[in-house]
Amino acid sequence: MFKASHGWFDNFKKRSGIHSVVRHGEGASADKDAANDFVKEFGEFVKTEGFVPQQVFNCDETGLFWKKMPHRTYITQKEKALPGHKSMKDRLTLLFCGNASGDCKLKPLLIYHSENPRAFKKHNVQKTQLPVMWRSNTKAWVTREYFTDWFNVVFGPSVKSYLEEKGLPLKALLIMDNAPAHPPSLQDYMLPEFDFVTVKFLPPNTTPLIQPMDQQVISNFKKLYTKALFQRCFEVTTNTDLALRDFWKNHFTIAHSITLIDKAWQEVSNRTMNSAWRNLWPEAVTERDFEDVPIVKDIVSLGRSMGLDVNDFDVEELVEGHREELTTEELQELEKNEHKTRNDALSSGSEEEEIEEAPTSLIKEIIAKWMDVKNFAEKYHHNKAQTSRNSIVWEDQTMSHFRNILRRRQKQSSLDRFLVKVKLGEPQPESSREKRQKREKTTECQIPEVLLEADSPSKQ
Repeated sequence: MFKASHGWFDNFKKRSGIHSVVRHGEGASADKDAANDFVKEFGEFVKTEGFVPQQVFNCDETGLFWKKMPHRTYITQKEKALPGHKSMKDRLTLLFCGNASGDCKLKPLLIYHSENPRAFKKHNVQKTQLPVMWRSNTKAWVTREYFTDWFNVVFGPSVKSYLEEKGLPLKALLIMDNAPAHPPSLQDYMLPEFDFVTVKFLPPNTTPLIQPMDQQVISNFKKLYTKALFQRCFEVTTNTDLALRDFWKNHFTIAHSITLIDKAWQEVSNRTMNSAWRNLWPEAVTERDFEDVPIVKDIVSLGRSMGLDVNDFDVEELVEGHREELTTEELQELEKNEHKTRNDALSSGSEEEEIEEAPTSLIKEIIAKWMDVKNFAEKYHHNKAQTSRNSIVWEDQTMSHFRNILRRRQKQSSLDRFLVKVKLGEPQPESSREKRQKREKTTECQIPEVLLEADSPSKQ
């Protein structure tokens, strides 16, 4: 049983980003006093530093059950009656980001539980061309690694281009909460060309009150996604011979969902994005009052035109339901189903994605070159601490994969040689277990003589 010391565990939490945190006010009431204090501090900070609304950004994550219908529809009722995996529990995580002026929305980060869904191959989807940054892990969670990738690949370049296009000074402020995936020292993970970004964290338990993305932006996106989903269903059932249930079960895939996600995100208006800053930075919000577009009524109308039993309350409940976390059993069910899907694809000869295996000699050559580059950089780079951290990340995320391949091949090679020798009848060297058993047997043979000598009168 492994037991960690307090020091080891503290260092582990710092490296991995794992810690106890309250998200979106769940489990604890929002801290109004801390929120009010931060609003005052924030207002003074942006004024002193000279930030304008175009330069100030906020990001936040949210869950999305991309194939979920309101609970009273016959599709959901049918799914509840079926055993095994339920597609309405097929969840992904999205990270959204935009600025206070509302005119700059960045490419979202999307985390799914499959790296290469079969739908991608079927529809010839190129992940690099997607309107989202695609990443995966078994639980579809944002990790510190993925957040850092998104920052350096999406946030930094996009914000830099936007500011240059607007003719604004090259400086930006990113506001975010203290979620485990958000590195407290994000500056240490930034590429040098993005050091114009300042990071500021919201106080714990204040996100429901002052985090802009939580002020109707994400909620508005989910309503627009649901509307786009219903619109797609309506178009298919109206213009084809497919019944809604058949389309939903056999033809609506994650590839289609990504298209709807992009459509909904693009339709989140500048006014919605700007108005979301009213609680945190009221000076950045224009004087126009926010007008709530009747999205829910449009969804209800579309649903009823397809014969679905749905009302305003059902839609609102569906939007809120996306924030639910999956239970352990549901996560295990998803992972089990994904594993079965991969095995079925392999057995049928339709593997999700053909990946070329690198020759052993090439892997050894590349690892040697990597060590040369690593040693060179750590010796001569001016920022040795950052270089060392980057080397560790690259080693953990990339090179360890090829080292594992080498170890696996070496074990297989040893096993193959052993089986060949057994087949040829060659004597095999004694294993450590056999040697130990032989020693124990020899000792057992000597024990009676020792005991007899000890029991003799002369010895006594």
